[in-house]
Amino acid sequence: MKKLHFGLFENAQANDTGRATWRHPDNQRDQYDTLEYWLKIAKICEEGGLDFLFLADAWGWAEVNGVRPDVASIEGLDLPRLDPFIVASAILAHTEKLGVVMTGSTLLEQPYAFARRMATLDQLSKGRVGWNIVTTGTADTAVKAFGVPMVAHDERYAMADDFVQLVYKLWEGAWEPDALTKDKQGAFANPTKVHAISHEGPYFRSEGYGNSAYSPQGTPVLFQAGSSPAGRAFGGKHGECMFVGGGSVEQLAQHSRAIRAAAVESGRDAGSVRVMAEFRCIIGETEEDAQRLYQEVLDSQTPEVTVASYAWFTGLDLSAYDPATPMTDLHTELSQSQVSRFAGMTVGDVLKDWHEHGAGSKAFVGTAEQVADRIIELAEGADLDGFLLAPVIQPGSTIDFVEKVLPILRERGALGESRGATLRERLVESDEATITGDHPAVSYRAQAPAIAV
Repeated sequence: MKKLHFGLFENAQANDTGRATWRHPDNQRDQYDTLEYWLKIAKICEEGGLDFLFLADAWGWAEVNGVRPDVASIEGLDLPRLDPFIVASAILAHTEKLGVVMTGSTLLEQPYAFARRMATLDQLSKGRVGWNIVTTGTADTAVKAFGVPMVAHDERYAMADDFVQLVYKLWEGAWEPDALTKDKQGAFANPTKVHAISHEGPYFRSEGYGNSAYSPQGTPVLFQAGSSPAGRAFGGKHGECMFVGGGSVEQLAQHSRAIRAAAVESGRDAGSVRVMAEFRCIIGETEEDAQRLYQEVLDSQTPEVTVASYAWFTGLDLSAYDPATPMTDLHTELSQSQVSRFAGMTVGDVLKDWHEHGAGSKAFVGTAEQVADRIIELAEGADLDGFLLAPVIQPGSTIDFVEKVLPILRERGALGESRGATLRERLVESDEATITGDHPAVSYRAQAPAIAV
């Protein structure tokens, strides 16, 4: 039986993944802007045995025909939100084992400053951080807010490749792991182990010295979720954990095969990439009880949010199309995965589907035993290494999962065991805290010449 790993998918805002369920009486996500909320969620994750907390993020806001609809503010759809890096710092300070994965955009971040921010969190957490690499800010309003031009979809992955090459140089090549000696009778750092880096790529340039010394993991654990051909190629080359949406065994198996094939095409072993799927569930004492609970969630959401939400993710105003229009007739330079996933469906189908679960997967509704059965079925049938639990209602969904489902999976021998204190050792099941093997980051270690004394 496969040994599986689990993370919790969260957003530092009142709603997530295109839904607006904050009105549900049991949903505490409207408290997202309090430290108490995040410490409660982190405690549930750590004590429950989850490997990490995944903080999704997006820049920009929903617009329909160039105007932000009132429903977006009324329902807290897109704004306001918090900075996931600052949320992460608070969580890491109050946990000992839990990993935290943050989302950072290669279109909107500056590599030199970003490298220091990640290295700082890795240093202070003793190696418990990961980076979810995204190539845009989700909406075209993001580039409007930053005053930068939008870059075409496939070119954004070329830009991301340049970005990661530069941060690899800063994380792996600027300071050797043992450069700091902190010897008060000698030197604070060994100058022969501190190196200048040089990068002149098609999109980013940097000359000089890394701002932070080598951290416990060096390069943080790398997550990526692109489902387009360009996204899969990028993920196969750089990703350690590839995050895919939900679906049937057949759909997830197809994603898994494509990701592993992309890794092989990049000169890596097929098993060097961990494939993790999104998973939502509503757990009841009986199937009927679970269905009742799920209907309560659906009834708490305002239908008008659907059009604005889909436009936020894709830039497409579905209300402008005849409901019978095939989704294959639509095109966007934004989140193509949120168009391609609906191939074979019409605009009307998507509006109905999106109202139910937004950009996320459809929830599995049943008893704890049925949920555990489904997880094992998906993992074994689709060659998955783990799941990201996307809670329907917080904190209830997470509590139900860790208290009712994880014990069943543990009893069945389906949970992976931690090998060490860092996120990489825990999640990738590596014997080393730092990145190893056939990953391209390894080739950037101490590449620049040493500075003459």
